[in-house]
Formats: sequence, C-alpha cells, structure tokens
Amino acid sequence: MTAPPVELEQGSFWDDVEALRAHLAEPLPRIPPWFGYDELGSELFEQITELPTYYLTRCERALLTRYGADIAARLDCPRVAELGSGSAKKTRLLLEHCSAARPTTYLPIDVSREMLVLGAERMAHLPGLTVTGLWGRYEAGLDRLRDDGGAPVAVLFLGANIGNTTVDERTALLARIGATLRPGDALLLSADLVKPAEVFETCYNDPPGHEAFARFWLNHLDHLARRFGGVVDLDGLHAVAHYDTGADVVDGRLWARRDQSVALPGLDRTLELRRGDSVNVGFSAKFERDRLLTDVARHGLRIETEWVDEDYRYGLFLFRRDSGW
Repeated sequence: MTAPPVELEQGSFWDDVEALRAHLAEPLPRIPPWFGYDELGSELFEQITELPTYYLTRCERALLTRYGADIAARLDCPRVAELGSGSAKKTRLLLEHCSAARPTTYLPIDVSREMLVLGAERMAHLPGLTVTGLWGRYEAGLDRLRDDGGAPVAVLFLGANIGNTTVDERTALLARIGATLRPGDALLLSADLVKPAEVFETCYNDPPGHEAFARFWLNHLDHLARRFGGVVDLDGLHAVAHYDTGADVVDGRLWARRDQSVALPGLDRTLELRRGDSVNVGFSAKFERDRLLTDVARHGLRIETEWVDEDYRYGLFLFRRDSGW
C-alpha cells in the first residue's frame, strides 16, 4: 500500500531545547511525555495496552464498540482530528460509523510517524474515509486546524491522554483547543475518574512476567540521551509508578540504583543522579467528574453528553464549542 499523506514534517519537534532544559531543572527533573513515543516507545505502549492489568484501553474499546454509532451521529462533522492517535486501533471502531454516515476526513496527530502510517493502513478498507496524518505535537496539529479554515471538525482526545499533563499544561492545552474550535465543532475526550490507589498502582506497573511498562518508562530517558549525545546506564535504574492521593496523579519515576552522570552534550547539561534520586517520566492525572467538566467549560466548551463505564469509572465526554462564548 502507498503510504498516506503526512504533513507537518517537523523533525525538530523533539528538540525543544529551552523546554527540555526547564523540565530537567525542576526540583524533580522531568522528561516531557513526547519523548516516550519514538518508534520503540510507541511499540512498547502498544504492548502496555494488552497487559491484563491495564484496564484503560479495554474500557475505552468497549465504550466505542457499544456506543460508536451514537457517538458518530452526535459528532456530526465531516472532519475528525485526533490528538495522540497512536495506532488508532480503537479509533477505527468510531470511524467506521462516521464514514458510513458521511464522507469523512481523518486527521491523526502524533509524534510517531511510524504510527501515523500504521494507523492509516488500518483504515484503508473503510469506504468514504480519507486520511492525512499530521506529524508533530498537539500544538502544531491544533494550529494547522485553526488556520486552515476548513469544514467543521470534531477533535478526539482519547486514551485518557488529557491526564498526561501538569495542571498548567492542561489549562494551556484546553485553552488552545477552545481557541481552535469554531462554534458547533466538537471535542470528544476520555478521562479516567478517581478510584482507590491500589487500582492505579496495579494498572501502571507491570504484572509478574511482564516488562512493557518498565521498558516504556526507561525509554523516555534513553531516547532523550540518544537525541542529545548521551549514554544511560539503564541497569542502574528502576522504574516504579505510584499514585499520589493528594494530587490525584499517577507519578511514573525512574529511581537510581547507583550513582551515575548522564551527559547531554546537545543540551549542554549533565543529569546527575545519586543513588535514591529519581526522574519523573510520566504523569497521569485522575479526575472527579464535576471538576473535569468545570475545567473544560472555562474554555468555551459545554458538555453535551457522556458515556461512562461504571465498573471502572472511565468515561467518554462529548463537548460542543459554545457559540455564545
């Protein structure tokens, strides 16, 4: 099959040097989430979605399978863009209904070019669907949607990815989404609702006999080092995710088993890790439903309807850009 069109080919989006320096200089050094999704990281995340303890993908797939026709009818837009599309396996369940109802253009946005191509190949059999991949971070994709003056659009933000941000980052991203959408446009996002800590810590750590999560967390630092000329002693690090009940956030970290210095010549920085030090390689915020809806509404997006898995308290929430905002 011929590779699908891919736009926004910004090879430098990995190399946001000032942002990286700022993240690494925080009291708890932090590696931005996009460094987890190079080709290897994207493959590892696909393995995570198949872990028996990782319920998020199963819940979302079940909701899209059960309610896909209803969701597609309510979206009612000829263009469907997706932030962080990955392999788009779950999204296909929804696009089948969208493209059956009307000719649909799918605009997946992802930092992994390989996943954009793979996702488009999975959509090839759907009549009435056109795919153009947008290679880059969320911000670049949203800017493209805002500036193109095209047909009405529904933005999908699935995989509970709304939680993979700090509070300030989430506010800025929701503001950008609100500024991108025009009256009548839609936002469909999924969110993982608050549950007991043991549920999250079982979900975000490998079950016995598996290592997908550990390798995924480690790849964040390894990818960063490879991009900027460094070498990491991966055996000297241990990956663990912990749920902070005060902040309602799963905190994924790499802990140093022994001292090591990770020189990053391309950043003009050295990451000094002493035994017992840690580096954050991922946040996953969890939400109280009413707080989530209030936070999104601040950006001109009103809740229209929702579909929630009551067993796991995981939901899909459909918002509409308010014409009066």
